[in-house]
Amino acid sequence: MAEYAAADTDQLLQAATDFSFYPGEYNDASVKEFLDRFPLPVIINALQTKAEVPGLENALVTCLERIFKSRYGCSLIPQYMPFLQVGLQANSDAVRCLACKIVSFLFENSNDKAVLPSQLIITYDIYPLLLHCLINGDERVANASMDAIKNFASSPEGIATIFPAESSEATDLRHLAAKYPSMGRVRILALIVKLFSVSHAVAAAISSSNLLGLLEAEVRKTDDTLATLNILELLFEMAETEYATEFLPKTSLFQLLASIISNSSLKPIIRSRAMMISGRILSRENIFMFVDETSVLAILSEIGGRLGSPETIDDNECESAIEVVGEIGSSTSGAELLISKSLELVRFLSNTAFDRQRHGKQLAALHALGNIAGANRSEKSILLKREAEEILQRLIYEIASKTSKLTPSGLFLSVLQQDSENRMAGYRLISRLVARPWCLMEVCSRQEIISMVTHAYTETTKIGMEARYNCCFSIHKALAITNPKSDSALAGVLEKLQEAVKRGPFLAERNRDAQPTITTDQRF
Repeated sequence: MAEYAAADTDQLLQAATDFSFYPGEYNDASVKEFLDRFPLPVIINALQTKAEVPGLENALVTCLERIFKSRYGCSLIPQYMPFLQVGLQANSDAVRCLACKIVSFLFENSNDKAVLPSQLIITYDIYPLLLHCLINGDERVANASMDAIKNFASSPEGIATIFPAESSEATDLRHLAAKYPSMGRVRILALIVKLFSVSHAVAAAISSSNLLGLLEAEVRKTDDTLATLNILELLFEMAETEYATEFLPKTSLFQLLASIISNSSLKPIIRSRAMMISGRILSRENIFMFVDETSVLAILSEIGGRLGSPETIDDNECESAIEVVGEIGSSTSGAELLISKSLELVRFLSNTAFDRQRHGKQLAALHALGNIAGANRSEKSILLKREAEEILQRLIYEIASKTSKLTPSGLFLSVLQQDSENRMAGYRLISRLVARPWCLMEVCSRQEIISMVTHAYTETTKIGMEARYNCCFSIHKALAITNPKSDSALAGVLEKLQEAVKRGPFLAERNRDAQPTITTDQRF
């Protein structure tokens, strides 16, 4: 088999190309039939000895990827672990990328309970080779090796290997991050972030190994804008994981982020990213199980300081700050903290939400105020504690009284008369505020608002129709609970809302039929 003639090479190239680019999926029988014609040793030998044949390497790599991705092909991987070792050390990035993917296939598609993929990785010492690919390969190889290591980390054996009690320099992530220049270090940090999302056990291992300290050290380096943005992007990815709330507050990252937010000498994009990371973590409902109120207020104070310095903050940074306050206010605890301890921030949001002269900021503020009102919370969690609700009510009335609209209903109507983006945000805000009796009465007392939310042609886009309908549904539901039969005006409003709800978001008004635009005699 090792001595493969040139004619046979041409035949293999054609067959591998056809197999690689077949548009459909191969079943196990098709894969087995191909391997009966061209056994794996033949394909592997050709890949190792005839890579210089034009087009052969790419065809064979793609062919092998499709083979090993199938269940039948995956069952053969344990027999070819030595090939996997060689492939991970190949000079060709395409072959190394294939080898990394094969490791992932082993974890994702293996059905052989007798052979543990993690044990194979340990037995054949694959993990150090994956790390070498991560640090020294091209972008495709690095990504494929990262996915393979992430799969390995999903097993107890993988966790014990990646985070051992006593590690060697060859595989110690802290040592590797210090040893390699910027690209290698960033890839190690990216791997840590990827692993952080695998499981609680892995996140705990990362925390106890003090690997989060590597991220802290990088955040402190603010002299290189691009490098700082890279590390902040990694932190943002980490902040989105479910384990961030528990483990990130154990570091000094919050203090570092607060210092970035308050640093006027840094570029706005860096400060904005620091705000977004803070908001993503602090928006979790269970945040106060792991973060004390003082830490949250410190972040809010820095954000408030930025918003209170219009001469040093640009529009994008201002919108980011508003969004972050809204994210924090999306949880019940966050909303109550904002209203009770950072009322000036909520006042700023409310004023901006109804300021037509500041469109981008107004839109962000409308959504942020909607979050505080409960737009992202379940129906059972919309309302806050009584004291917070009373403060919120007084604030909205206070803001309305200082405008030409005079009442909250006037403010709401003004928003619904603006462009489509602001109307969507307005529907969202109103649909949650009407859970409060004072707001429900304000809305129902304004016929123009009721007409807009019940009119089938107020909106023309799908998202707009759904937003209008959801708002109409929320008003109807809140009003129906009050049982307003004794009040003829409110009973009429309820009937109008009920008819609109029955029509659904997309149905036209009654007696308005579609009209043909072309009649039969106009076709030719």
